[in-house]
Amino acid sequence: MKLKFTDQDLVAMERRYRGNFLNSLGGFKSAVLVGTADFQGQCNLAIFNSLFHVGADPALWGMVVRPCVPGRNTLGNILSTEVFTLNHITPSMMERAHQCSAKYPEGVSEFDQVGFEPEFLEGCNAPFVRESVIKIGCQLVQTTDIPFNGTTLVLGKITHIEIPSDVLMEDGFVNLMNGGSLASSGLDGYATLSEIKRLSYAKVSTPPQLIFQQNKDQKDS
Repeated sequence: MKLKFTDQDLVAMERRYRGNFLNSLGGFKSAVLVGTADFQGQCNLAIFNSLFHVGADPALWGMVVRPCVPGRNTLGNILSTEVFTLNHITPSMMERAHQCSAKYPEGVSEFDQVGFEPEFLEGCNAPFVRESVIKIGCQLVQTTDIPFNGTTLVLGKITHIEIPSDVLMEDGFVNLMNGGSLASSGLDGYATLSEIKRLSYAKVSTPPQLIFQQNKDQKDS
């Protein structure tokens, strides 16, 4: 049996049900902790799953920030300081990272509340998560408000990267399985990687060839 939905069906759904449905419908996404700080040094940490690659030259990433009241929050800190960090989440960090989505009062640091340690790297005034294996620092490039639903698109230029040597392959491919990075599904689902396959560059005249395959057993051995 197949279920079919129209836009009218979506509007008629209960709000939380609709949010779960549409957030998970798009498939697995990156789960990262976004670290920011205000000019007084008050640190903020929030979990995001809207991160996406924009370009490699220059190195740009984007993310979508949901509607929020301007203040000392992720978007407010990014707008005022123009820097932020992206920190991958591993299984041992999952529960604490998820807790960062709770609506703590203004002035309360999620780092303190969930037990992560802020780490500052030279040249970046936003806090990284010390426990994270893969860390990226970004400089704000631009923000674009989306009036249709009140969200904001944030574009950042990568300025700092810290990753383990065994995560970076010879051709530049970042093997997230070696780093233990989690994937996100919907608002509260998390998954580990069980297998990575890489295929040769797609050409019209040549079928794709398997160039690399790694499963969880190979990683753990």
